[in-house]
Amino acid sequence: MSLPVSPLDESDRLVLSDRVYEALIDLLISGRVEPGQALRIEHLATLLNVSPTPVREALARIETTGLVTRVAQKGYRVAPLLAEAQMSELVDARELLELGAMELISGELDSLVRQLETAQDKHEAAARRLAELPAGDPSVTARQREYFEADWSFHLAILHRSSNRYVVQMAEGLGGHLHRRRQGVVVGVNDSQFAVREHAAILTAFQQGDLPGAIEAMRSHMNQIRRRSLKDLAAQPR
Repeated sequence: MSLPVSPLDESDRLVLSDRVYEALIDLLISGRVEPGQALRIEHLATLLNVSPTPVREALARIETTGLVTRVAQKGYRVAPLLAEAQMSELVDARELLELGAMELISGELDSLVRQLETAQDKHEAAARRLAELPAGDPSVTARQREYFEADWSFHLAILHRSSNRYVVQMAEGLGGHLHRRRQGVVVGVNDSQFAVREHAAILTAFQQGDLPGAIEAMRSHMNQIRRRSLKDLAAQPR
């Protein structure tokens, strides 16, 4: 097992905590660790060249997303991929939070539109770079991460515009984007062409000042995420 990070400097505790968290997220959704595999804190700390404390803190944060599970007296393990019912419930929760966040949006939309236009440009570019990769290219994991981060940044711009920090925290804590990314890596699927078009429909409604239309476009996007996610899970090798 290896982690794609350079040795970490423990002098800046906040930066260190975030970097350990990101390194472990990359490991968990890379397909290099099996569901149910034990995650020994001391081993991970050695790989990252840090003390066990930031690793323990990062795993506690990740536990809230459902990517790892913790058993008393046994420690952390890699969680299994979500079952169909769990995935459906996760999309339900995302839909409630994200549509609810949009209901809180008020005032002029110009600044949000600019943010969404920038996010959409990055999303489209990342989708193109991912689609251009030949089968089996070793850089696919990095490109997938770039794509999903661009995808999530579009949603985050809308969530932050709700001006409700708790909505944002709950949406990030769900880890829905992380589960979808892990699913794409493990199952080998790529829905970028569909997601880009669906984001474009949301953006168009915002550009027209049509908030109700943007909400309906987001609802349609969530329904399509649900449909694709369940279809991909059904195709997963057993």
